[in-house]
Amino acid sequence: MKRVSDGPVDACQAGPDRSVAAIAGLGAKDCEALARLHARSFETPWDALFLADLLSQEGVSALGQADAGFIVLRTVADEAEILTLATEPGLRRRGLGRQLVEAAALMAQRAGVGLLFLEVAQDNEAALALYGRCGFMKVGHRRGYYRRPNGIEVDAEVLALEFNGHLPTA
Repeated sequence: MKRVSDGPVDACQAGPDRSVAAIAGLGAKDCEALARLHARSFETPWDALFLADLLSQEGVSALGQADAGFIVLRTVADEAEILTLATEPGLRRRGLGRQLVEAAALMAQRAGVGLLFLEVAQDNEAALALYGRCGFMKVGHRRGYYRRPNGIEVDAEVLALEFNGHLPTA
């Protein structure tokens, strides 16, 4: 696998100074708030109905703080996929995104997942840097995966994190 960033693999690890205790499970009752947050984070947002349907599906979980940030994860067999990660624009670059990735990775690892993957827009430098710091590696490329509202297609990088002792198993 090709490393996304040159940062240390354990830079995303939870520890005494990097608690994920504030991250909680989210559900149907949170979908309106999650949709508002998703709309502030993406050009093509997911609405509350879509989120409610998604969260009702087997293996799909949401973690976070409905008014600050959340991550949605789908687990199937021994693999998991991060479907979306959204943080309140005014709260970015404060570590919440990292905490959300840590919490999702820990949940996946505890569920017996061996591989956590995601797609991210090739031009989303902040997300690529975050995932790189968390140990994700580039494993693929999808041409024209995203379509912006203005019709422009953007390629996606497929990233993966293998669980081999780099994240806590607490």
